[in-house]
Amino acid sequence: MPVPVLRHFLRDDDLSPAEQAEVLDLAAAMKRAPYDAKPLAGPQSVAMIFDKPTLRTQVSFGAGIAELGGNPMLVEGKLAGIGVRESVEDVARVLGRQVSVVVWRTFHQSDLDTMAAHAGVPVVNALTDDFHPCQLIADLLTVREHKGDLAGLTVAFVGDGACNMGNSWLLAGATAGMHVRVSAPEGFMPSQAMFDRAHEIARGTGGSATAEPDPKTAVDGADVVVTDTWISMGKEREEGARAAAFAAYSVDADLLACAGPDAIVLHCLPAYRGKEISAEVLEGPQSAVWDEAENRRHAQKAVLAWLLRTKEGALLR
Repeated sequence: MPVPVLRHFLRDDDLSPAEQAEVLDLAAAMKRAPYDAKPLAGPQSVAMIFDKPTLRTQVSFGAGIAELGGNPMLVEGKLAGIGVRESVEDVARVLGRQVSVVVWRTFHQSDLDTMAAHAGVPVVNALTDDFHPCQLIADLLTVREHKGDLAGLTVAFVGDGACNMGNSWLLAGATAGMHVRVSAPEGFMPSQAMFDRAHEIARGTGGSATAEPDPKTAVDGADVVVTDTWISMGKEREEGARAAAFAAYSVDADLLACAGPDAIVLHCLPAYRGKEISAEVLEGPQSAVWDEAENRRHAQKAVLAWLLRTKEGALLR
């Protein structure tokens, strides 16, 4: 019999290559039959905590938890005062006795790690300053739908490489055996530690991770072109300086022309047309952005189901 193991999804490399493929297969199956799997029947409750602005994360988790037979319990982060009114450790101990999973969208990765250490139930990263792993499962599912096998594909991430999406693409892309190129101006690349971890993963998957300051070189022949807002949450005061630094990194028709002829474009949204991406590209035939947004629901359902099955010691099917 499988031995029950408490697993969390706190960063992209919490999944091995085989586990990532299992979750993607499960997401595809759930998309084909969205109401068949009910691992949260009861209904079991899932705590959803949002300390940062949210649209896609909240609606996709809320709808997905309900489709899995569960109760999406919205915990108002400001009212709870996590880390202010009560310590993260104490909140974790309380939530773990009330719910089956904790989903938290917050600032500090260290707080999420603390929640996971004390909750006694699976904890899912719904976005931190450092990583956005649920978004990457949705992104990889979208690429699979449009391109087939992930291994060997080239993806160019253009813009603010030092943001959570840049970090997550390095780790998740390397885990999938993809060739990830990050293009950003000086001072906006992922840390060397992120590249080192991606290189370590890629040695076992056949993928690669490279820094390429020139966006046209990075996008040259790419199968997937990814961008994100230049002004991540908490960076609003830097808007003017960032707009100047990233002026050459807008994904517009001229830059996209450097990619492969059947390349797709991803953006996790919200998008600021005329800045990191042009309206022409966002609304154009190569954009898979709306598929990507929908796939958040299917991807997160798969993550939740996978974590619950692992915790219960059941085999994935």
